[in-house]
Amino acid sequence: MNKSLLVTGGAGFIGANFVHYWLHNHPNDKVVVLDALTYAGNRQNLLGLEDTGRFTFVHGNICDEELVRSLLIEHQINTIVHFAAESHVDRSITGPDAFIETNILGTYSLLKAAKAIWLDEPSSKGLPPLLHRFHHVSTDEVYGTLEPNDPAFTEQTAYAPNSPYAASKAASDHLVRSYHHTYGLQVTTSNCSNNYGPYHFPEKLIPLIITNILLDKPLPVYGDGKQVRDWLYVEDHARGIDLVLAKGKVGESYNIGGHNEWHNIDIVRLVCNLMNEALKYPDVQAKFHLAKHAAKGQAELLITYVEDRLGHDRRYAIDASKTTQELNYRPAESFESGIAKTVDWYLKNDAWWRACLVKAFDEETL
Repeated sequence: MNKSLLVTGGAGFIGANFVHYWLHNHPNDKVVVLDALTYAGNRQNLLGLEDTGRFTFVHGNICDEELVRSLLIEHQINTIVHFAAESHVDRSITGPDAFIETNILGTYSLLKAAKAIWLDEPSSKGLPPLLHRFHHVSTDEVYGTLEPNDPAFTEQTAYAPNSPYAASKAASDHLVRSYHHTYGLQVTTSNCSNNYGPYHFPEKLIPLIITNILLDKPLPVYGDGKQVRDWLYVEDHARGIDLVLAKGKVGESYNIGGHNEWHNIDIVRLVCNLMNEALKYPDVQAKFHLAKHAAKGQAELLITYVEDRLGHDRRYAIDASKTTQELNYRPAESFESGIAKTVDWYLKNDAWWRACLVKAFDEETL
């Protein structure tokens, strides 16, 4: 069956990469993106997709239930892939209201709209439910934190969120599950590890390090930098969701991870080394008007240790055995190749990330 997808948050980092991946790999499917274009949503992430004739962009909010209902009907949507979320932990600490509204109430609004169109309306006419799938994209942060020698998170790990962001995502996971068990909505959920790659908003660790090196700004490292994260190239995440939609069992959750744990400080040093190598050429230095550190191959001197984040989780690690065994999922990109592609993308797309910084932080002098 050909799919007609509604992708929420499809102008954000992971959502946009997923839309590019889907349209490229599913030439008979149609994609509608619904995005509120908040600071991290960027219409430029989707440039050129209209040319496919299979892509529609709608500027709107997932909390607008009537809008969602109308899109499901107008575009005969049979699959929702729900990325839309506030996702930056620091912002959730200083301003949690937006996380409650988008991540919890927004997901609830989507579920209500999907139930109304896919289940209730056919039932009122004596018809069976429409064929459908509601796929919810979540995070490993719902599981809490791990000690250095603890086994990695599995789908059976008890939820123990430690930040307002993680708590809001945990709540949305539970809502999705409840709509399957109570009403029969055909749902799946995926919990992924830290993503990296193109279109990643420059407040997150890897693009922040890349762009701050180019701007000769300090590279902030929380606490001792020994926090551990599992890193996944964003296209591998898209591929994992594809497999869940194709082969995943309805009502089930699937962990999607990179089998790639790194201390934050080691990631920062690795990116510094990659940038030192990439920026040693005079033509590249001239393009970025590089200041002394990057120009001299001394990016690591910009590392600055700062006060640790409140409630900072020490370690995340994903056990993706279930996804591997049931769906034959494995990351296609090695970390070495993925991080090299990422650095190269930011060097070639400085207009993109400079515009992001102006939009988010009003740094008009960049």
